[in-house]
Amino acid sequence: MAFNIGLLLYIPYRDLEDRVYEAVVAAGFTDVTMAQSRVFQRISSGGSRVTELADQAKVTKQTASALVQALEDGGYVERAPDPTDARAQLIRVAPRGAAAIAIAAAEIARIEGEWRRALGSARFDRLTRDLDVLRRLTDH
Repeated sequence: MAFNIGLLLYIPYRDLEDRVYEAVVAAGFTDVTMAQSRVFQRISSGGSRVTELADQAKVTKQTASALVQALEDGGYVERAPDPTDARAQLIRVAPRGAAAIAIAAAEIARIEGEWRRALGSARFDRLTRDLDVLRRLTDH
C-alpha cells in the first residue's frame, strides 16, 4: 500500500506528538490534555492572542478560549495586556509552562537523534531542509 505525502508527513508527526506528550505527563505535568498542548505549542515567544491560537490550531475561538482558560488555571500560561491594542490580551507562557516546554524539547531532541541515526546525518539534514522549504511554502 502506497501512502500519500500527507500521511507520510502526518504519521511521524503523530508519533512525535504522542511521545512528547507522554514524556511531559511522565514528568508530572498530568493536568494538561493533548488538546491543550496543541494550543499551547502555538504560543509565540512574545505572546499570542486567543484568535491567533484558534486560527493556528484550527479550532473555534470558543474552543481556544476554553483551552487557554484551562491552561491558565493549571499555571501554564498567563494573560497580559496587548501593548498594541488596549482591548486585547496576549497569552504568554508562564514559568510552569516553560518547565513543561523544557521536558518537551528534551524529548524532541531524543526523537530527532533516533531519526538521525535511522536515516543517517546527510539524509536527515536533507529531510530537514526539504521540510523547511515546504513549511515556508505552506505556512500562511
